[in-house]
Amino acid sequence: MPSPGPDASLAALAPLRNPDYRILWAIWLAANVCMWMNDVAAAWMMTSMSASPLWVALVQTASTLPMFLLGLPSGALADILDRRRYFIATQFWVAGVALLLCAAVLAGAMTPGVLLALTAANGIGLAMRFPVFAAIVPELVPRPQLPAALALNGVAMNASRIAGPLIAGALIAGAGSVYVFVLNAVLSVLSGFVLIRWRRDHVPNPLGRERLVSAMRVGLQYVGQSSHVRSTLVRTAVFYFHSIALLALLPLVAQSLGGAGAAGIFTLLLACMGGGAVAGAMLLPKFRLILPRDELVVAGALLQAAAAAAVALSGTAWPSAVAMFLGGVAWITAANSLAVSVQLALPDWVRARGMSIFQMSMMGASALGAAVWGQVAAMAGVPTSMLAASMCATVAMLAARQLLPEPGTDDDLTPSTAFKAPVASREPAPGRVQVMIEYRIDPARAEEFKVVMRESRRSRLRQGALGWELLRDATDPARYIERIVDESWTGHLRRFDRVTAADVALRDRRQSFHLGDGAPEVTRCFIEDV
Repeated sequence: MPSPGPDASLAALAPLRNPDYRILWAIWLAANVCMWMNDVAAAWMMTSMSASPLWVALVQTASTLPMFLLGLPSGALADILDRRRYFIATQFWVAGVALLLCAAVLAGAMTPGVLLALTAANGIGLAMRFPVFAAIVPELVPRPQLPAALALNGVAMNASRIAGPLIAGALIAGAGSVYVFVLNAVLSVLSGFVLIRWRRDHVPNPLGRERLVSAMRVGLQYVGQSSHVRSTLVRTAVFYFHSIALLALLPLVAQSLGGAGAAGIFTLLLACMGGGAVAGAMLLPKFRLILPRDELVVAGALLQAAAAAAVALSGTAWPSAVAMFLGGVAWITAANSLAVSVQLALPDWVRARGMSIFQMSMMGASALGAAVWGQVAAMAGVPTSMLAASMCATVAMLAARQLLPEPGTDDDLTPSTAFKAPVASREPAPGRVQVMIEYRIDPARAEEFKVVMRESRRSRLRQGALGWELLRDATDPARYIERIVDESWTGHLRRFDRVTAADVALRDRRQSFHLGDGAPEVTRCFIEDV
């Protein structure tokens, strides 16, 4: 199949020409509709069982807390298991929880505690699903189409934010909450069977599956040693911490604008924001031609802050609706640019773990932001809280642009086989492995060499090494030893599977300092337990 031309790659709808992506996008849309329907039905059911605001608020906590707590384990599982089968399992998990909700209602066994437990179980399914879907999308579309694909994912999320509550509300009013759970189960089962028919080649790792704890450690190390990912995560936390104020306080804004008609105004404002997000996704290809990705994040955050301030100061419904529309454009612009930055900074072997940490930064910042701005609103009023959030967002995002290192150009993360894995001369011993690489460096170039070796340290740790040191001979100033510790022989071999074109280029830079004949000498030792 010929590769798409530049125009096709930049088109907002280009990824939908790919049948596999089209199927996955439809499943993602259905999954998000189910999520919103479940949240609405569970909250409404809780109000019928208990008048306590605490029990009602705990429904949202039970739904979102698993996505924060289980983000990293679910991302690790998505990286070490067959992603297609794992995705299928998440669909049937959510379907099973929906069926249990139906059974509890029909059997008259539903209590506030049971509802919270089953809502948390549904949240576990959501936590499992996001990282694996995020990791699969880059497999389906060419790299130039990835920003458009992620924007379409955002369209699905915003469309579901409108459709899910509307469908749930109609079913609750016409038939009862139990039918919302029935529809969730049906949609989840159908999505699972569609995934079963989808074919994806899974190549098992000849080294076997990575242990879950080790996979989680390596995922955290990769993020911690990638300045690109770290910088993007800070910007993500800044954006979501402040932007959540608009959504968290929107019901109170609607009450102040509409009185008895507050429900209709609330729906109108949400619909306008969703419509703005859809329009913004269609315009993103043009935006990307005008501004670089990092500047789009700043521009989107500032426009979103201005929209929130306009809603706070408006006092009437229609100007607020226009501001919400612009807020939707701004939200999709910033959120998409942040997601693209993280995706392009992650190689495939750690993609689900990296995206799960990205999800945790979004959820954690949003949860904290909602609590903070809600408390400010309780003390000083809703308009004051939204204006404060807008001003703080502007200052924080501009400060982040000045103080944080720019992510810069994307590294070439194409997998490489340039590094040949070693073969042990005897049965590998259990326990840690030490690797020592000896260099001879012109002392006059020592500072230049250390700069490159700092990058090497980050590279080795990103690949999964337990430790790294650079040693200099006490009697020979030209002799340096790079010391790397791996948790096992298998862990050492896994690092060779994770080499990218950027790592090869870094190796060439290191060796350009070496004065000896041939390549630097490499020694590998098993660390004996005495």
